[in-house]
Amino acid sequence: MQIVIITGMSGAGKTIALKTMEDMGYYSVDNMPVNLVVKFAEIISETGSGNVAVGIDIRNAEKLTDLGDVLDELEDKGIRCTVLFLDASNAVLLKRFKETRRSHPLSPSGHIADGIEKEREELKWLKKRSDYVIDTSGMKTRNLRGQLELIFGSGRKFKNLYLNILSFGYKYGIPEDADIVIDVRFLPNPFYVEGLKEKTGLDQEVRDYVLKNKDADEFTERLTGLIDFLIPRYIDEGKNQLVIAFGCTGGKHRSVTIAETVYSHLKENADYGLNVEHRDIKK
Repeated sequence: MQIVIITGMSGAGKTIALKTMEDMGYYSVDNMPVNLVVKFAEIISETGSGNVAVGIDIRNAEKLTDLGDVLDELEDKGIRCTVLFLDASNAVLLKRFKETRRSHPLSPSGHIADGIEKEREELKWLKKRSDYVIDTSGMKTRNLRGQLELIFGSGRKFKNLYLNILSFGYKYGIPEDADIVIDVRFLPNPFYVEGLKEKTGLDQEVRDYVLKNKDADEFTERLTGLIDFLIPRYIDEGKNQLVIAFGCTGGKHRSVTIAETVYSHLKENADYGLNVEHRDIKK
C-alpha cells in the first residue's frame, strides 16, 4: 500500500497529477481537510484498500501548517506517506491563471501575482519537506504524466530530476530557460546538400550525414561522457529541472541530430524524468 500526498503551488498541475494517479489505479481524493488525514490513512492501512493519492493545498490555508505534525504522527504510527510537491515559476503560474481566467485562492479579488508570492512563502517549508519536487514550468501534460508514471508506476528507484533535451536555431534566439547551451554549428551542415535541405534531424539520411565524420564521433563520445558525469552531481545539489539545449543555425538538422543522439543514449537507463523537444524544427 502506498499513500501519496500531492501538494504544491496553485496552477502547477495538481489536478492533472491526481487524474494521472487515478489512471494508475490510485484512489484519488482532492482537497482533503488536514485534520482528517491521519484517520483516513489509518483506515486505508487497516483495510488494505490499495494505493491512495490525496490532494492537499493552500485551500486548506488555516490548517496547512498542521500538515507537518500530521506527517510526524503518521510516521510514528508506522504509516509512510510520500509527499509530492508540484512547482512552477511565477511567470508560468501567472500565465496559466490568466489563460484560465481563474482567481488565486489567496487573492480572490486582488492581484494574482500577490497571491502567488504569498503562497510560495507559505509553502516554502512544505517544499523542503517533500520527497519529490517536480517543476512543471516547461512541461506539457504528457511530460508530467510520464514523470509520475516513472516515479510511482515503474517500480524503479527514481532520482528527483526532470531533464529536457532541447534543440533550437540560433537565428531564432537562445532558449531563455536553458541551463546548458552547446553550439553544434561546427558539424557538417545538411542544408547545403541536395536532397537533405527539406529533411530534418529526425530523418536517418540527415543523421547519417551529420554523424559520419571523425569529429562527430569524438564529439558525441565526449559529450555523453560529460552529461553522464554532470547529472548525478546536479541531483546531489538538489536541482529538480535541467534543460540542455543544442543549437545550430536553423534548428532543423544538426541540433536535432545531436539532441536525438543524446536522448537515445540517456533513455536506456534513465532513473529520472527525460524528454526531448525540437523548438524550431518546423520553422
